[in-house]
Parts: sequence; C-alpha cells; structure tokens
Amino acid sequence: MSSATRPGRLVQRTRRPADSPMERAQRRTFWPFLAPALIMFVLFFVAPIVFSGWLSLHSWDGVTEVKPRGFKNYVNLIHDPVFTTALKNTALILLVGGALVFALSFAITVLLREMAGRKFVRYVLFFPVLVNPLVFGVMTGLLFRPSGIVNTLLGHLGVSDPPKWLAEQNLMTMIIAVTVWAGTGFYTTVLMSGVEQIPTTYYEAAELDGASAWGRFRHVTLPLSWDVVTVCAVLWTISTVKVFELVLVFGGSTGGTPPNGTYTTALYVYESAFSARSARDFGVSSAAALVSLVLITVVAVVLRRMLRRDSIQLS
Repeated sequence: MSSATRPGRLVQRTRRPADSPMERAQRRTFWPFLAPALIMFVLFFVAPIVFSGWLSLHSWDGVTEVKPRGFKNYVNLIHDPVFTTALKNTALILLVGGALVFALSFAITVLLREMAGRKFVRYVLFFPVLVNPLVFGVMTGLLFRPSGIVNTLLGHLGVSDPPKWLAEQNLMTMIIAVTVWAGTGFYTTVLMSGVEQIPTTYYEAAELDGASAWGRFRHVTLPLSWDVVTVCAVLWTISTVKVFELVLVFGGSTGGTPPNGTYTTALYVYESAFSARSARDFGVSSAAALVSLVLITVVAVVLRRMLRRDSIQLS
C-alpha cells in the first residue's frame, strides 16, 4: 500500500490485486461464448424490428415499388375501427382471461397440494399445452356447431332451442373460454413448482393458529410464491399478443374469414399483410406490429413494477 500526502488531506492508493488464472480465463472466453447467441439475437430479433420500423413508414404490397408514407400508417391505425376492436379484444383476453386463468390455477394448485397422485393430475392438466391451438379450434367447432355433439346432447335432454354457440356475438366468449382452458394447465404446473418449495411446517403453524383454507392461501401460499406469480403474469401478458390461430379457426366457423368483431392484434397484423379481401400492405402490418409490441412491452414493465415485492427467504 502506498500513500501520497496533499495539503489538508491524506490520499491512499491501493493496488488492485492480481487477477487469478480463472478470472483471466473467464475474460478470454466471455466473447467467444457470447458471440453466437448475440449474433443470432441481432439477426433474428433486432434486425427484423429495425426493418419493420423502416417498413412501417412506407407502403408496399410485396411486389411493386416501395412508396414512402411517413407516419400516415400510424395515423390510419388510430382511426381504423378494426384495429381499435383488435386492441379491445386483446385487452379482453389479457384481463378477463388472465383473471380466470389465475383464479382457476390457484384453486387447482391448492387442491393438488395435498392430493395423492397429484403428479399424474398435473401431467394431465399440462397436456393441452402440447396441442396446437388449431386443434382446439377445430375440436370446439365440432362440439358446438348447430348439429354438433353439445347441441345433440341438449336436444336429448329436452332443450328445443340450444344456444347459438358459434354465432358472431358469442365468438369472443368462446375464444376466451378455450384460451383459459388451454392455458390453465400450464400456469397450474408453474405455480405448483413454486408452491411445492414451501415447507409444510408453515401450513402446520397456520393451522395451529386457527387459519382457514383462505387464510393459509393468503398468508402462506401467495406471499411465498409471489416471485412465481410475477413471472406467470408477465408470461400471460406476452402470450395474449400472440393469440392468432384460435381466432382464425373460430372466425372460419362462420363460413369465411374471421368477422371484424373477433380480431386480435396478431390477426390484424396477419390480415393486413396477407388479406384476400383487401389490398395487402406490409407497411400497415408492420406499423400494427410495432404498436402492439410497444403496448405489450409497456404493460409488461408496468405489471412487473406493480407486482414487485421484497423477496422472502424460506428456511
């Protein structure tokens, strides 16, 4: 250690300890290990976003010459009732569907916590995650069409005028219901992984204090699995912007392209670029995709901050 004296104060300088061989090896291998992932990230994530940003300021049908439009695509989106409907439907899936998914997931988690054979039940609940949403759409169409299995059973039970499940005014309700059914198993599995880490002694102590089932959930299960809940909430928020195949199939059940009242932002992006009933415009599609990306990013960040809590250490 060396020191230098200046008028009025003493300045001490310490030598930096020499790096160990392991630290030098880590520095040498940092970029070789990071470079492949970084290159892939730039090529398949950053570059497409930059290109979409540039394309959103132009008009292009994929064949003819690209024409500059400035911010006109964004202005048109604001005044497009189909796009505003798509935003509302996406928000509906996010809020209403999310509330139902987490309510069901927590309820199932509490029931499975002490159930014998809960691992098998969890695998069964997780199975819908492995199935493509198109299958759910086709299956639901077969079940709920006017001459489908559900209406046939209702007819045998004496219901002469069964509900029109796949009528346009009921499609969003059906879409949310199927989305909830398909996603509940995944979030139940994730929440269970966090709940299983909670020592049983916490629940035993709560029972000795006279806590009810709701009290044990509120004061033990929820606080000690809050980090997992936060991750699940962000995952659900991100997944809602990608609801596409299910809406496409449900809309097709009306005999044509999906009606405007069932559009989500993902379907709007697709229809703007590949629509068969109007002029294709990749510029409008890119603008809609970027608006959706910005909105979902803002919602995810705000949600993350709202759900932030001090971590609780389990002992």
